[in-house]
Amino acid sequence: MGTPVGTGPVVLVGCGRLGSALLEGWLTTGAVAASDLIILTPSDKPAAEAARTQGARVNPPLAALAEARTLVMAVKPAKWREALAPLAAALNAESLIVSVMAGVAAAEICALTGCPTARVMPTTAVAQGRGVAGLWCEHDLARERARALFSAMAEVVDLDQEADIDVATATAGSAPAFIHAFVQALARAGEAEGLSGDAAIRLARGALRSAGAGIETGESLDTLIGRIASPGGTTRAGLDAMAASGDLDRAAGAAVRAAVKRARAL
Repeated sequence: MGTPVGTGPVVLVGCGRLGSALLEGWLTTGAVAASDLIILTPSDKPAAEAARTQGARVNPPLAALAEARTLVMAVKPAKWREALAPLAAALNAESLIVSVMAGVAAAEICALTGCPTARVMPTTAVAQGRGVAGLWCEHDLARERARALFSAMAEVVDLDQEADIDVATATAGSAPAFIHAFVQALARAGEAEGLSGDAAIRLARGALRSAGAGIETGESLDTLIGRIASPGGTTRAGLDAMAASGDLDRAAGAAVRAAVKRARAL
């Protein structure tokens, strides 16, 4: 597939967990060719080295940035200014920026660089081409370039306002960890009811895979629940117990609110 039309070379700034996931996803899906990647990272990263073997440029002279049309910011939010400021003068007049950083407003990035900025909040499953990403941008071309970079490896969900990025961070970006934690709790509960630790965790992990397979059908969540929860059956008994206690809604609400609060405090 190669680099999306109109983006030209893509600069990736930062190669931590999310930056590495982006690299892997682009190369796995072919959304960006390795030869069209410029990677800036202060330390050696396996994903960057793997991309280098396929033709990516890692930490080239800053003059190389003049070729790029898109720069993706994937550094820790607290470090974004010191990472981006030295690069701003090297960017060409047509450059657009795509930020995957929580808590950093597009206007702040644009003020530093003069470049239109799109904000995207993806899950790390973009590495396997199975992610989801919230997208907000008020600049049409920047929005479409961001969509082109992510659509091959994620379901891209347009957001109505920039503030929704913080909620998307909690509802999607952070949520896989919340879901894994719930599966872990299910395994502990199974063990408490008599399963061996190994059997409990394998069964709980398998249940997560089964749930994921259901999601792939595109059916509504209510329909998927109804397919498993027969009236009077064991699943319905469990669901009724969670509904009666309110614990599931309370836990989900607390997790999302805390993540949103933290995103807005960054």
